[in-house]
Amino acid sequence: MLAVVGVAAIMMACPVAVGARPSFPVSMPLPAGFYPEGITVGGGHDFYVGSLANGAVYKGDLRTGEGGVFASGTPGRVVVGVTFDRRSGLLWGVGFDAGGSGAFVFDGQSGEQVAEIDITGAFPSSFLNDLVVTRDAVYITDSRRDVIWSVPLDHRGRPAGPAHAIPLSGDFRLVAGTNLNGITATANGRQLIAVHSALGVLYRIDPSTGTATQIDLGEATVPTGDGIELHGHTLYVVQNFLNQVTVLSLDPQLAAGQVTEVIRSGLFRVPSTAALFGSSLYVVNARFDVALPPFLGGQPMTIDYDVVRVPR
Repeated sequence: MLAVVGVAAIMMACPVAVGARPSFPVSMPLPAGFYPEGITVGGGHDFYVGSLANGAVYKGDLRTGEGGVFASGTPGRVVVGVTFDRRSGLLWGVGFDAGGSGAFVFDGQSGEQVAEIDITGAFPSSFLNDLVVTRDAVYITDSRRDVIWSVPLDHRGRPAGPAHAIPLSGDFRLVAGTNLNGITATANGRQLIAVHSALGVLYRIDPSTGTATQIDLGEATVPTGDGIELHGHTLYVVQNFLNQVTVLSLDPQLAAGQVTEVIRSGLFRVPSTAALFGSSLYVVNARFDVALPPFLGGQPMTIDYDVVRVPR
């Protein structure tokens, strides 16, 4: 997710013979001037990307690279993190608009907005950044405050009440700049993991208490950590301005971890977030070095953006 603080040409899928299965493209273009940030994989081969420019959501096909704007944007809206809930078929986004910060919930098939949940005050006093869906709740990071936010869910995975703040305690430190950013959860939803962008550390968070315990990485750090993805005990940390994804192996208690690989690619152009699909990692090139989004003082630009695929 967005941290406020390498270039290759777009590659298209190789042609295939009639009747052969198409290759998954290495690069998938997004609309010019889209200002992408968050990405999530939906049902089948669908993927979704949110816009920092006007809160639009793009939906594409990982097999073909084709897609289009799925949910139209509105002036003044910003969608940062996005995630898809397979249980309910709902697409969740977090960000803000003229009414303040909150969560925007869309039907994953039609693109219709089915709910908007007010959460907290407007940017910059608060900055909702990323989110994760568990069985009982949606948990959201706030990069400007020492809390995470929780939205309760019913047994079908639909919003079941107002959002509430979970104050953070333990090892968490609130500093200037971007604090908690990317967030993920264990399969049972009992533990959360979040990255602190400014400090370059990872926390294990108990959502029932808000207690944050720093994960021991030895001498390693993950500065400018943005989006994160968890697969079993393997954690992927996108480090935007470093143009890399650090891969860590965590112990079963999530108490410690070690770096096993650093993924670098000439396709990376200040990546923000990533999503897992099969043996690949799909990474959004946010290009914050070229064009900051308008809400951060950047001038609107119609530069190119894309989602790129790298092996994991």
